[in-house]
Amino acid sequence: MSFLFIFGILVACSNNDESSSDSDGEGEAETESVLVGAMDTAPTGQFNPIFYEEAYEANILSFTHESLLTQNDQLEFEPLLAESWEFNEDHSSVTFKLREDVYWHDGEQFTADDVVFTYKAIADPDYIAAGGVRTSYVEKLVGAEAYMNGETDEFPGVVAEDDFTVTFNFLEPNVIALADASFPIIPEHVFKDIPVSEMPSAEESLQPNKVIGTGPYKFTDMIEGQEYHLTKNENYWQGEPQIETVIWKVVNQDIILSLLETGEIDFVADPNGFQAADYDTVDAMDHVQIIEQTDFGYQILGFIHNFRTEEDIANGVIDPDNFVPNEKLANKNVRQAIAFAIDRQQIIDGLLHGKGQVINSPIAQQFEYFDDENPEQYEFDPEKAKQLLDEAGYVDVNDDGFREDPDGNEWVLNMAYPKGNVIREKSAPIIEEMLEAVGININLLQPLDMKAYVDELTNNTEWDLYLLGWSLSTTDPDPSGLWTADDAYNFGRWNNEEADALVKKAITPPDAFDSEFRKQVYSDWQVMFQDDLPALILYVKNTLYAYNTRLQGVDPSPASFLNDVHKWYLVSEE
Repeated sequence: MSFLFIFGILVACSNNDESSSDSDGEGEAETESVLVGAMDTAPTGQFNPIFYEEAYEANILSFTHESLLTQNDQLEFEPLLAESWEFNEDHSSVTFKLREDVYWHDGEQFTADDVVFTYKAIADPDYIAAGGVRTSYVEKLVGAEAYMNGETDEFPGVVAEDDFTVTFNFLEPNVIALADASFPIIPEHVFKDIPVSEMPSAEESLQPNKVIGTGPYKFTDMIEGQEYHLTKNENYWQGEPQIETVIWKVVNQDIILSLLETGEIDFVADPNGFQAADYDTVDAMDHVQIIEQTDFGYQILGFIHNFRTEEDIANGVIDPDNFVPNEKLANKNVRQAIAFAIDRQQIIDGLLHGKGQVINSPIAQQFEYFDDENPEQYEFDPEKAKQLLDEAGYVDVNDDGFREDPDGNEWVLNMAYPKGNVIREKSAPIIEEMLEAVGININLLQPLDMKAYVDELTNNTEWDLYLLGWSLSTTDPDPSGLWTADDAYNFGRWNNEEADALVKKAITPPDAFDSEFRKQVYSDWQVMFQDDLPALILYVKNTLYAYNTRLQGVDPSPASFLNDVHKWYLVSEE
């Protein structure tokens, strides 16, 4: 369950003493306290938790929506919208007692019906065709399959026992039940009359003041592609936030630091923070605090193993039985040769200034299940890459410096990448050069804006290689959602039945309740991942957050700067 996965300056009071909420001057009008954050890419515009796709939208949703549970620094589950929970004897169901003092932004009370509605919407027969990708949260629930197939209107998987008690019923004892029950909740009263097929295009999913959550801030205004305004929820159940307004500004990475230095922005956070090349510059800013921590995710060079058929694309269907192999990358030796040909440490040293590391597993290092020993390490070895290509029959037959395929035909790999992340943009031509050094002809495509890129990546029938970054879920290392055959985010359409069987085995009781058993199964899966290579994990960067010291109460989680934002407050600058 991986995820899954940042601003023109209209507010100039962010570094003004009068903007602080603690002003107590007699007869002096209190100035609204405003906090300004910067992100380098605009959200694509989908602010419904069950349909959003990327980290820039998550920057908004982190302030507006909540789940039944949260996690502490040790990744242990703790109460949030649910105040307690209890499992049945065999862990096939879990019952949550909900808080009774939680209200939606529009004043309606949060109840168990909202929880049921959220999970029914994810299981709706039209959910996938509408663009939904989070079916892994419902697939283990009782009755989910029949409901998803439109065979019944009954959904016994999530049941409201009363207004503030809800039970999740699973087909069998569920090792990751709390992770499955921790998805952000949407309001039934807002969406109940909107078909799931129409939810992504509804105003309630797209427009300020229409997006309704239970979180500490309301999404109240935007200049699309430029600014996104959040206003404090005065009736927030954990207490009224002290900061009146939070504004996200979309700012090119080239000028973020100058705005941070002048105080026109207050923080640089998820998903990219600031660049490692600028560390000394930021460190020299007396009014700025730096937080450095290992990213809960990674950057990849993805391999397109298979394509969907035109018919399945048109119907919004992901059916591994219909996948069409990408013959240009079908030989495993070719994929492994590409891995050996890329000097990942050079990318880290040159573009990340050493603030990152090479890993060889798509499971986050923060989990005990991460295996850093057994999977193939793919140390940089261009001679090994050439040998593998030779053995696979990919040789240069016309002395033009590029290899032809085993039939003597021109062999060109189309490589795509998105705009927005400067390091990723700079790494694309470097990777091209490294691959061409071993004779692989790369057609480096023009970068696309993220929304267009994701659309094309989802439906393309011509790309071979792609660059992307994943921010991972902290709830569990289960890689379904990203790396099993029918996952929407499995953009390479990797279809490996043995690997999928291991993923299932790792969460199948009773054995999977034993952490040592899970550790071994996940080790086997990581070894298989590295052997078959749906993607090459390029690096994990050290995330570098920076914020103006007038912002207090900052306490990042292992995966995000945006943690306990209701506790943030501003102090007057000296």
